[in-house]
Amino acid sequence: MSERTLFNWTLRAFVGLGAVTFLVLLSVDAPYGRHLRRGFGPLMGGALGWVLMEGMAAVVPLAAFLLAGEALGPVPWIFLALWEVHYVYRAFVYPFRRRAAGSMPVLVVGMGMLFNLLNGYLNGRWLSHFGPRPGPGWLLGPRFWAGLALFALGLAANQHSDEVLFDLRARGQGGYAVPQRGLHRLVASPNYLGELVEWSGFALLTWSPAAAAFVFWTAANLVPRALANLRWYRRTFPDYPRRRRAIVPFLL
Repeated sequence: MSERTLFNWTLRAFVGLGAVTFLVLLSVDAPYGRHLRRGFGPLMGGALGWVLMEGMAAVVPLAAFLLAGEALGPVPWIFLALWEVHYVYRAFVYPFRRRAAGSMPVLVVGMGMLFNLLNGYLNGRWLSHFGPRPGPGWLLGPRFWAGLALFALGLAANQHSDEVLFDLRARGQGGYAVPQRGLHRLVASPNYLGELVEWSGFALLTWSPAAAAFVFWTAANLVPRALANLRWYRRTFPDYPRRRRAIVPFLL
């Protein structure tokens, strides 16, 4: 079996697994963060868990580029740089800015590492080998600029939403509280909304089937999580604003 055949089957299986994951997460809240509970095996430090999971997503695509064995031109490297902007922060900065990283099940960390290994391979290998090799003219096209705008907007929303939560902890409120700034005034999980917009932009600017599969997976994972977060907020804080939605303002 050639690697290209293996790649194609892996991509199909990846999408199918995303659909199954979506259905499972609609009824089972992933046991980490505010939803941490017993019954999912041994725990490990939350900061280390995040580094192990998200670090895989930073390292694997970079390795695919470095091992490509041929000159790729500037455009694929720009795609990779955008990817790394997100994942270097998420893997090596974000975990250490959380004032209370807590714990997470080793099972969750292992599943996250497997996901990021597959996703990193699919996206890194498509951009460095299996996909078309766009020239500099790609950077002048409307598809690239529209995708870049979405990517930047989503990244900004994601990081600003994190900053609001960091600020709540820094001001000594401790534990969890109801955020009242930015997109938090509209949805329970604006950081997830930012990720959906961000990776939709990445899929558009790269025009990659692997990136499109990643968007599907992002929705399959984060939409149920956002719904669970909304239920948790309403259950934990009786005065939580009823007009707030889970992840899409005014709709969901």
